[in-house]
Amino acid sequence: MSKKCDVCGKQPTFGNNVARLGKGAMIRRVKARTPRRFNPNIQPVRALIKGTPTRLKVCTSCIKAGKVQRVVG
Repeated sequence: MSKKCDVCGKQPTFGNNVARLGKGAMIRRVKARTPRRFNPNIQPVRALIKGTPTRLKVCTSCIKAGKVQRVVG
């Protein structure tokens, strides 16, 4: 299952996990950076497209914004 929104095209972005040393009083040093992936919150949705119900993979921000008309029932 691809991690891409069918409506807005939102897809995974990449960054780093940052491991730090120390308790934060004087110095809090960075020990390591390991690459990681930030996935969008993709949900399967049945939506109306040109009058026919179709299964789409849509991010939750598009669902909240009302960019998808969901099929009821």
